[in-house]
Amino acid sequence: MRNVSGNVSVVPDADGQPKITVDYQVNVWDRYNWYAGKETPIGPVTIKDTDMARLHTVGLAQEFDMQGSSSAKQHDLGGAGAQAVPAGDPGRDGTRKDPARGEEENR
Repeated sequence: MRNVSGNVSVVPDADGQPKITVDYQVNVWDRYNWYAGKETPIGPVTIKDTDMARLHTVGLAQEFDMQGSSSAKQHDLGGAGAQAVPAGDPGRDGTRKDPARGEEENR
């Protein structure tokens, strides 16, 4: 799971034209736990959640919560007119094989 929070400021520059600045922060969180019937392929190996759950049951692993936040970032969009905003990192969207992860009933 993730969210981005931020603030957009528009103030006049020395010529009275709008100057646009975006301040933002990214927050992420997830619960790492195991569900029967789910699995994740990693290269040529498939890791089954039932195997990971067994490690938890016998005391060799533990489910856990993960969370983190970026430092505050600032992006200056400059003055009036069309702005070229650089493309972001595509990340890992679309690669997850576990669409139910993060739903409240799975917490």
